[in-house]
Amino acid sequence: VQLQASGGGLVRPGGSLRLSCAASRSIFGLPVVGWYRQTPGKQRELVAIITGGGSINYAESVKGRFTISRDNAKNTVYLQMNNLKFEDTAVYYCNVVTVAGGYWGQGTLVTVSS
Repeated sequence: VQLQASGGGLVRPGGSLRLSCAASRSIFGLPVVGWYRQTPGKQRELVAIITGGGSINYAESVKGRFTISRDNAKNTVYLQMNNLKFEDTAVYYCNVVTVAGGYWGQGTLVTVSS
């Protein structure tokens, strides 16, 4: 599975961005699709995931500000990020889990700066 992430950029605190992750195959029914992020010197951390059953989980730090969604017809996962904070600055990676294993996109940089 190839994943193409896009939508990152430079935004001021309080601003919004929408990340997109387009998959090369159907994401319908996959066990997990989601977004993670990583900053230099730190481990990659979960931001938000959607399970095959439709359950959604968010990191505590983004609850109420970020929304993950999926469009099965477009094989795309989205992450709407509102009220961005300095600490949201990171490279964001999309991830899907299939029966064959997990796959990562190339990452898209989000920089929150005034």
